[in-house]
Parts: sequence; structure tokens; C-alpha cells
Amino acid sequence: MDYRTIADDVAADVAAGRLRPGDRLPPQRRFARQRGIAVSTAARVYGELVRRGIAVGETGRGTFIRAAPEPGSALAEPAAATVDLELNFPVLPEQAEWIAASLGSLLRPDLLVQGLGPSVVAGTAEARAAAARVLARGGWAPSAPDVLFTGNGRQAIAAAVAALVPAGERLGVEALTYPVVKGIAARLGVTLVPLELDEHGVVPDLPPRLRAVYLQPALHNPLGLAMPAARRAELAEALRERDLSVIDDGINGFLRPDLAPLAAIAPERTVVLDSLSKRLAPGLTLGFMVAPPALRERLAAAVRSGGWAAARFPLAAATRLMTDGTLAKIESAKRDDAVARQELVSERLAGFEVRSDPRAYHCWWQLPEPWRAETFVAAAARRGIAVTPAAAFAVSPGRAPTAVRLALASPRLDVLAGALDTLAALARSSPEDSGIE
Repeated sequence: MDYRTIADDVAADVAAGRLRPGDRLPPQRRFARQRGIAVSTAARVYGELVRRGIAVGETGRGTFIRAAPEPGSALAEPAAATVDLELNFPVLPEQAEWIAASLGSLLRPDLLVQGLGPSVVAGTAEARAAAARVLARGGWAPSAPDVLFTGNGRQAIAAAVAALVPAGERLGVEALTYPVVKGIAARLGVTLVPLELDEHGVVPDLPPRLRAVYLQPALHNPLGLAMPAARRAELAEALRERDLSVIDDGINGFLRPDLAPLAAIAPERTVVLDSLSKRLAPGLTLGFMVAPPALRERLAAAVRSGGWAAARFPLAAATRLMTDGTLAKIESAKRDDAVARQELVSERLAGFEVRSDPRAYHCWWQLPEPWRAETFVAAAARRGIAVTPAAAFAVSPGRAPTAVRLALASPRLDVLAGALDTLAALARSSPEDSGIE
């Protein structure tokens, strides 16, 4: 029997409720005996279930039915839960009023006409100068002519990967990475190669045959790591030895303005990416690419061919917010907000193995025994709380740690406190006590 047909049967069991989120599939040899198939065929069935996002492998534990569709395949909609600790887009209640005050005059006909033109990759001189000021951090500042614009941060990632890594070639990424990168690589025909991580970030001993590297040195998602200066220097040297370009995704960098991107020490090979989705709002965003002069035209061509250039009206709106101080005001308020939320995590999850930066909008929770990530996610969902399992971030199927990421930005502080209390109580219980076998 074809392995895909057997995978269809398992998928049907999941859809019918005969297999529930968190259920463990039998070891492959037992599955093969039960189905009357070869062990090699069983392995292909399990691989197909993982590929479809129906199951997930946990190192040393086995294969389990996934609690929810893999966020990396879409990350488009929040989970249908009362409290969303899955998606991480900070929007402060007061910022709508600040933005409205800033943009009101932009609707004057004489100003609006500037925002109704065609999309542009290079933006305007005013936009480039404003972006260069906004993106500066840690003593580093980009040159305004090096700034390119996309519609959002995901488009900036797609354009950078498309420009630097031909189809069929290899892109090095952290072993746990931003899930959207996995989907982008699959669509571009790029093979992701997991890079080893330790407590300081990516280990500089890079594998062979890479075309480029994608990293998150500032407040890594999901681990919350901030790569220290010594590791950055070691990594920059390794990149020079291999003559590799690096994509530095600085989406969370505004929360740590003291941290310079890798472009500060390897400017000739670093493409810095950022966007306004977290700095400002997901519904009013813009993507930024800071391109080394030698790569600028290649990156600009990728943006044009992909249809990823920024539209003129969002560009005009963003320029206004960047130049009149509104964006800086919102960023400052969000830094304070993130600190307050991390303080809640420290208080409500005290005694658990939680990793993060005290200024990040997310944290990484290594779950206690006997919990498995998928089982915990399912149990949390039954209590109206959406969290993300480690498998969503793992580049290699079957090598996800027993951990979950908590995105802290969305709920009100009082709601977040209650959700953390609920999750702490859940973690102190057992899956059997929670009604999940």
C-alpha cells in the first residue's frame, strides 16, 4: 500500500476525533506490524504526517498528533482561544489616538496625491533619511542610500532569501527559527540547514556548502537570546572565512536599542531587515532592508520581481510617523510595556525553567516532566489559552525540545496575569489530571 494512503487514513482518524491532539502514535515498528507494512514504509508515513503538519516528533519521546496547525504554514490568524499567547503583535490602547493625530493632515488633497503614486523600492529621500534614523541602534546607523522598502517584514525576508540563495541551494538558520522562514524557503525551493545553538546564540562552527545565513541576533524568536559581543565577533569572522552573506532580522531590535546589528562589525556582508509591524502595528506596517552597496541592486531586483515593493501611501504614512516623533513615542511606551509583562512572567512562573530577556515580548518555557509540548498546548487550549509548541520553530522534524513559547504582547496585563496563573497550575498538574492521556 502507498504510504500516502496510510497517512490519509491517519489524517481521517484525526479529523473524526478518533485521534486527538497530544495523542502519541505507536513506535514505528509496532505501527508497521499493526498495518502489515514494512518498517521503512511506516517511517515514510510518519514523515508524511509531520510534513503535513498533522503530527510532530519530540526528541526521545516519540511522535504525537499536533495540537494545532503549524504556525509556520500561515501564521495568519490567531488561535480560537480566549487568551492569545500565540501571536505577538503589541498594540497599545493609546497608540490609535497618537497615530490619528499624526496622520490626520495626510488626507489633505495636496498631500494625499503624493501617496497615490506607484510602488517604489527605494522610497523617497525623506523616507530613506527617516528610516536610517529609526533603524540606528547600538552606535550603528545605516547610510540612507542603502535603505530599501518592502510592504512588510515577511516580504523583506522573502526578497533577501530570493536574492542571496538560488533555488536548490542551502540557507543556514538557527535550529529554532521564526516559523515563517520555513514557509518562505519551501516556496523558493531553498533548503534550510539548522545551525547549532547554545546559551549565546549560533555556534560559529558553520556547516559547509551554505550560500547565506539567516539569524536573529537581537531577542531571538523564540528563545529571547541577545547575542553577546564576543559571539558576534566570532560569528563575523566565521562568515568572512566562508565568504557568506548574512541576513540579520532585527524585528525585535527596537526593544534593545543598545544592541547593534551584525552590520556594525561585518557591514560588507550583512543585510539588515526590520519592519513596523511590532514597532507600530501589524495593520500599518512597512518593511526595511539595509543593503550593502555590493548587494543593493540584487536585493532591489528581488523586491521588484517578487512584487514586494512598498505601496506609496503606507510609505508616506510611515514617513510622517517616523519624522514627527509619533513612532519614537510608541516605541518607548512598548519598551516599558514589555518590561512590565516580563515582570509578570518572573512572578507568576517562578520556579519553572523559563528563558527570556527582561525586555522581550516573548519567553521560552522548558516544560516540567511528565508534560510533552503538544499535550500541554492541547491542555492549555481547553482552558482557552493559545500557546505555541517548540515544533513550530524547529527546522529539523523530530528534534523539537519539550518547550513552548509564550507571546506576551496581546492580552491586557490583568488577563495575562490570570493566564499565566492558569498555565502554572496546569504545569504543576499532570496530563492525566488535565483529562489528556
